[in-house]
Amino acid sequence: MTGPHSVNSFQVRVGIFEAHQSIIDGYQYRLGMTPGVQVVGTARNGQDLTTLLTQMPIDVLIMDVGMPMAIDNPQPFPILHVIPELTEKYPELSILIISMITDRVLINVLLDSGARGYILKEENAIIEQLGSVVLSVASGSNYVSDRVFDLLSRGKSPKGSTPLTPRQLQALSLAAAHPEWSGVELARELGVAHSTTRNLLAGAYVRLGVNNLSAALAKAEKMGLLTRRH
Repeated sequence: MTGPHSVNSFQVRVGIFEAHQSIIDGYQYRLGMTPGVQVVGTARNGQDLTTLLTQMPIDVLIMDVGMPMAIDNPQPFPILHVIPELTEKYPELSILIISMITDRVLINVLLDSGARGYILKEENAIIEQLGSVVLSVASGSNYVSDRVFDLLSRGKSPKGSTPLTPRQLQALSLAAAHPEWSGVELARELGVAHSTTRNLLAGAYVRLGVNNLSAALAKAEKMGLLTRRH
């Protein structure tokens, strides 16, 4: 990643992480109408995203929630684990989420994890102005649509209704994405000791009121803390 720039002095390089080609085409069309914005690559699963980010610099990553891991692996991409990793590894990268998901808790967790903006896919008027949103996010601003703001403001604060810590959510997100992994493999990906991973999961079980991983994943999905497994 390059250092900070004025959005008026360079081409904002955009990557699109979206499973549906028709939606990718629509974003490319809208962004192509905005001077100073260039789509430099797309990815339709987590494996493609890893390749995309290592091959070229990207300033703004547009991404959906609940993406598949790979062409031959439909398990959900562990977005709650990956967003903090991406923002740490690529400090100049801004993440803009465009999704159908309207769950207040999950949206709030994603924003707390490091996403810079959130738009609903059905908000056609905003999608028509996607280039302006991308320029705003690239300049360092945060952006949530009016509908998303209303969702987050409605009723009890989402933060108050989230029983798990960010680290526990990362561990569960990885476990959902990789059901075949052992505790040792989860620990390796999290960068912690195996005992720490056991403690993270055990703490999550207690907070969710369950006694095993399968039940924890099911309850976290029901609460909107994780995207649905396939």
